[in-house]
Amino acid sequence: MDKILTGRTALVTGSTSGIGLGIAQLYAEAGARVMLNGFGKPEEIAKARAEVGAAMGVAEAPYSAADLSKPDAVKQMIAEAEATLGSLDILVNNAGIQFVAPIEEFPDAKFEAIMAINFASNWYAIKAALPGMKRRNWGRIINIASAHGLIASPEKSAYVSAKHAVVGLTKTVAIEVAQTPITCNAICPGFVRTPLAEAQLPALAKQFGVSEEVALKEHLLAHQPSKRWIEVDEVAQMALYLCGPGSGGVTGAALSIDGGWLAN
Repeated sequence: MDKILTGRTALVTGSTSGIGLGIAQLYAEAGARVMLNGFGKPEEIAKARAEVGAAMGVAEAPYSAADLSKPDAVKQMIAEAEATLGSLDILVNNAGIQFVAPIEEFPDAKFEAIMAINFASNWYAIKAALPGMKRRNWGRIINIASAHGLIASPEKSAYVSAKHAVVGLTKTVAIEVAQTPITCNAICPGFVRTPLAEAQLPALAKQFGVSEEVALKEHLLAHQPSKRWIEVDEVAQMALYLCGPGSGGVTGAALSIDGGWLAN
């Protein structure tokens, strides 16, 4: 593929699996030097580092184990990325967690964790990364929000609130840096095919007494008119476009990739 990110550096949070890993891999293939971040089993992290490293032409990609629920850890992660990579041109805030329950039954600790990781970590990372981007007079900030950053679903009060906040943060930052060569955008995926998402299907099929295929189309993807998963690579390609040539005029956008969900 074209090495459109040659000379650029990137940090992708929550990139040891799923969407984040897909973005990190594509960035590396496009010529960027990429730092990973996230939790997981040691062997899974090692595999991710090796895969992204191979695309970069090194043994393994640099990695930060920062706990994004802790503001000081987020700040240290940005400093580490700048020191390790020499700069931080592209910041992708992707890390996120989920919990589902009616609001009156929602554990306070779960609410606080979701808000910290899904939203506040974005705020702290952007705050820490922007000074360097301004000094170098270029930057790309991409926040992985969700269709739930634009629309609500029941029993997801914390997640929906956090993702709406991410979209609001994206717009505010975009306005603040609008007269610089820095952009800030949000990507709002629908249901993306990841191991964690696919793992929901057996229980859903059992709950409704249907096949997993029916559970997918009629229950999990009930609001997604395409009735198919969004693929990780589709999200990654959008994230690549937002860093590539010709993307400078796109800022403050909440870009849906949801199989038509928001068109309903």
